[in-house]
Amino acid sequence: MREPAFWWRAGTGAALAPLAAIYGAVAGLRMRAGAWHAGLPVICLGNLTVGGAGKTPAALAVAQLLHAARERPFFLSRGYGGRLAGPVRVNPAVHRAADVGDEPLLLARLAPTIVARDRVAGAKFAASAGASVIVMDDGFQNPSLAKDLSVVLVDGRRGIGNGRVIPAGPLRASLAVQLDRAQALIVVGAAAAAAAVVERAGRHGIPIFHGRLEPDPAVVKAIGQRKVLAFAGIADPDKFFATLTAAGIQIAIPASFPDHHRFSATETLDLVAKAKANNLMLLTTEKDLARLAGEPALRELAAHATALPVRLVIEQPDRLRELVLGAIADHRARASRRKT
Repeated sequence: MREPAFWWRAGTGAALAPLAAIYGAVAGLRMRAGAWHAGLPVICLGNLTVGGAGKTPAALAVAQLLHAARERPFFLSRGYGGRLAGPVRVNPAVHRAADVGDEPLLLARLAPTIVARDRVAGAKFAASAGASVIVMDDGFQNPSLAKDLSVVLVDGRRGIGNGRVIPAGPLRASLAVQLDRAQALIVVGAAAAAAAVVERAGRHGIPIFHGRLEPDPAVVKAIGQRKVLAFAGIADPDKFFATLTAAGIQIAIPASFPDHHRFSATETLDLVAKAKANNLMLLTTEKDLARLAGEPALRELAAHATALPVRLVIEQPDRLRELVLGAIADHRARASRRKT
C-alpha cells in the first residue's frame, strides 16, 4: 500500500487532524507503557515516520561497529511481510521473504537474526542463543522491550513531511513524544527538509549525526555507461532513483511499486520485456531482489535483475561508536550493581 502523497507536502492534512489527534494520543500512551528488561543490552534503530529513512542500513552499520568491538550482536526484527510469527532464527538458505520478510534476509548475511512478532520472546530467544547485544531493526514505538539506546532516523530529503501524525501525516506518533524517548538522531542525506527536526532534537539535547547512503562502487563500475530500467518496491523509490543518479547511473525507465511489494508474474514479465525491448539493464534494490529470489513464478526477473547494495556512512563514526559502546557499558554497570 502506498502512503498518501499529501503527507509529504507542507500545509496539508488539516481535515484529518481530529483522527490524527486520537491516533497520536493512543500511540503516545502506548510508548509510555511499562517494558520488559532483557538481560543484555538492547540498541534500537527506528524511524520517526512511516516510510524508509535508512534504519536497516543503520542497523547493519551498528552491528559492524559491535563486531569490531568483539561483541556478538543479534538482530531482532518483526519480519514484516513474512508469514512466520517466530521466534525463529533466519536461515537464508531455507527461508524466503514470504517466510520472514525481506529485511531479515539482508540482516542475516551479517549477523544472527531473529524474527519475532513478540519482541520479548524474540529477545529471550536471542539471549539463549548466545547474543551479547540485541540490535532492533525497527520497534522504536513498540514499548514491550526496554531499550538501552534508541536511535531514530529521518530522511533529510523528505524530513517529516507535513509534520502531522497518521492518518493526517507520516509521523508514527507526535514528534515531541518520540524525541522524548530518543537518545540520538541520524539525518540521512542533505538535511534541508529535516531542519525543523534537527532544531527540535537540539533543544532536547539529543546528539545529532549525519550520514549518507553510499552505493557499492564495484557494482557502479560494472554498470558503467549502460542505461538501466530501475525498479523498486520500497517505502521511497525516489530515494533509490536519486542514489543511482548521484552515482552517475543513467535511468532510462524508472518503475515504482509500493513498499514490500509482492511482484506478480505479469509485472515481472512486463519488466523483463521492457528491458529487452529497450536494451536496458534491470537494476533494483537488495530488498526487492530478496523478495524475488526463491519464488518460482518470479525466477526470470530475479535472474535478469542486478541489485545495487548501499551502505550507510556516518560522518561522525567515532562519536557514534562512543555512544553505542557507552550505552552497553552503562547497561552492564547497572546489572553489576543489582547483583551486589
